Amino acid sequence: MTKKKSRVFKERREHVRLPMLHGILEPVELEFYTKDSTGRSRPQPAILSDLSAGGMRLITFLAPPHSKELNIILKLSGVKELPLTGRISWVKEKGGVFMNGITFAGISHEAKKCINEMAEDYADCDTRMALKLPEVCVKTCKAHGLCNKPQKDELMFKRK
Repeated sequence: MTKKKSRVFKERREHVRLPMLHGILEPVELEFYTKDSTGRSRPQPAILSDLSAGGMRLITFLAPPHSKELNIILKLSGVKELPLTGRISWVKEKGGVFMNGITFAGISHEAKKCINEMAEDYADCDTRMALKLPEVCVKTCKAHGLCNKPQKDELMFKRK
């Protein structure tokens, strides 16, 4: 009888991921630009599936542009617009829907910090929920604008 060796997988991701689609809601507006047949830039709508300071996963309904660099304007609720540049790492297609992995090539230190803080706060919230702590929402949550969890406490974030 042989023993199976248990494998321990090392996380290769450098940055915490922030899931965007919680339930069925689309909490972000995102466009990345591609060239049309005349060479003019035109926005291509996309749905942001998850985000980290190192990249993102997008769902598109057109094939992604075949270019070395993508210019992306990321608009997140409660956060100023984040201009980014990236490249397509991988694409999976099924029935005319494309899942695209984007690696950021150009991201400011400020944008990276903002995304990391949102992702960490979102992960901390998940931990508090898993531990069944009485207060899930906290006033300092940077992911508040993107959150649609049933435990979200809107009164905590009302402006005075």
